[in-house]
Parts: sequence; structure tokens; C-alpha cells
Amino acid sequence: MVPVGLIFGGISWLGGMGHGFPHVAFAFLGGGITALLVIAGQWLYEAFMQSSQYQATLGKMIFGMKVTDLYGNRISFARATGRHFAKWLSAMLFCVGFIMVGFTERKQGLHDMLAGTLVRRS
Repeated sequence: MVPVGLIFGGISWLGGMGHGFPHVAFAFLGGGITALLVIAGQWLYEAFMQSSQYQATLGKMIFGMKVTDLYGNRISFARATGRHFAKWLSAMLFCVGFIMVGFTERKQGLHDMLAGTLVRRS
């Protein structure tokens, strides 16, 4: 993703050191494409990994954790997608959605409650 941003951002500086509409457009395009790639990459990585047979991202696997539904079953790609984007809400609320993990009976964050998921030790 960094090369895409550098290519479009670098083009904006050619022939005028970033002055004028074409250069601004290339810089914006490079930043926009890079941001979209980052968002899509994070979503697809997390959703595919958590809905796979591993039921976890690499970090969760290292710590011996799995993401399950409320009954201990593997979650679907759609549920993993919902959980991923619900994390944005958890973060936007001054990270209270993540802090809730320490205070709820089933150790669920807001995103887990919204998605109907649990993180368990495997």
C-alpha cells in the first residue's frame, strides 16, 4: 500500500513541486487509494481469518485465542465483518467499547456484544 501512495504522491511533486490542480489531484488520489487499500486490507484479513478454520488472526493465534459465536461455533464471514466494523464504534466512543471487556461477565467488548461473539482461550 505504501508503494501506491508513494507513486501517486511522487507524481504530484514532478514538474512544479506540487503546485497546481493536477499535482494536488494526484496527491489526493494517492492518499485516497492508499486509505482504501488499508481499510479493505484490514477488513478482509480480519474477517477471513476469524471466519476460517483458525477462528483467529495471527495475534490471537499466538496468544491461544479464538473468536466464536455465543455457543462456541465458528463465525461466518458476515458476522466477522460486522465485528470488524463494530470495532470502529468501540474506538469512536473513546475506546469505552474495548474497556468494557474488563467489566462484563463474559469479557465482551461492545463490538462483541453487537456481533454476538466471544473471544475464548483455545
